[in-house]
Amino acid sequence: MSAQSISVGPPTVFDGLQGKLDDLKSSGLYREFTPCSYLAAEPGYAMHQGRRIQVWCTNDYLGMSQNPQVMEAQIASTRRHGTGNGGSRNIAGTSEAHVELEARLATWHRRPRALVFTSGYVANFETLTTLLAAVPDMVVFSDSLNHRSLIEGIRSSKNRRHVFPHSDVDALEELLSQYDRDQPKLIVFESVYSMDGDIAPISRICDLAERHNAMTYLDETHAIGVNGPTGAGVCEEIGEYRPTFVQGVFGKAVGTTGGYVAGPDAALDYVRSHAPGFIFTTTIPRSSLDATRASLDVLQGGQGAALRGALKENAVRMRTALHRAGIDFIDAESHLVPVLVPGGERVKAVSRRLLNDFDIYVQPINYPSVAKGGERFRVTVAPFRTQEQIDGFVRALRICLDDA
Repeated sequence: MSAQSISVGPPTVFDGLQGKLDDLKSSGLYREFTPCSYLAAEPGYAMHQGRRIQVWCTNDYLGMSQNPQVMEAQIASTRRHGTGNGGSRNIAGTSEAHVELEARLATWHRRPRALVFTSGYVANFETLTTLLAAVPDMVVFSDSLNHRSLIEGIRSSKNRRHVFPHSDVDALEELLSQYDRDQPKLIVFESVYSMDGDIAPISRICDLAERHNAMTYLDETHAIGVNGPTGAGVCEEIGEYRPTFVQGVFGKAVGTTGGYVAGPDAALDYVRSHAPGFIFTTTIPRSSLDATRASLDVLQGGQGAALRGALKENAVRMRTALHRAGIDFIDAESHLVPVLVPGGERVKAVSRRLLNDFDIYVQPINYPSVAKGGERFRVTVAPFRTQEQIDGFVRALRICLDDA
């Protein structure tokens, strides 16, 4: 039976959505998804429609999802504990691994408590919505380039809020100075901003917070595993431990799945007791948590330090190759390499050509993830990439850009 012949009942108000989808497609903003099944035996490669392709846009920055130690930990845990946890955290879903991992994360970030969520998005959204609802007179100050999970967590509350220009400390101070010292205040920002690859002035923002008696909520998503002597993020790298809350994820450099927030004991205990997205959802399987713990064993030791060094070295190699090829990119501070390809249709055309003709997959980034005219590729160069692969990627990109 074809899709068109399947009956879905009488017409509904949703039938009009097709026109909106058609408008989205005609504007070039319709999102297309490229199926790719990663190959554990060949890091950096995946299968796509029967073809072996290179992936240059993964968030698995260090290749930890294919690390033998991490994979074996998940396989062994699955054999012992099964494929799921069978419940929410408060109904038969809290494993010993949850408890041990949360304690480990709290220690890692030098915070009294940590709370593990099913994803980084959920961690941000649920923590912010719950705490802001609990303190309705809290005024929120949000960086203009914050991730959607932070934006939606703030928007869902009725709290007064201000958006300050990206990493503009002077503008933030001007906003903070409008409020009495005793007024509850929360500054929400990120350490590494993924679309530009820049790093926030964390210590200067913490100085402001102290001066104006404000709390801080720092999203370290793109820095966890990548920055710091043991991979605890930019704060560890610069020796800055003043942020009130630190959020991190497992689904990027750690190579597994899930997210967390570390911070004050009472605040996170309150979130644990009230956040719907924490209470009323099935938990991460024990096997995935055991894989996460194995990944942290690697990342916090000498092997992790070597991987971080290789990642940063490869990012420099990529920037050097792009510069030599005359390709426009943002020379960022982090391991991320944003390659600028302005034009919604152009960036998609270049992406398609790379995939179809060169077996290279890099996802086009366009509005609303970035402003119109700021379309780009967010290129990542994992530690296992060779100079030959980097040069091959840049050559193919130069050809596709010239023809687009």
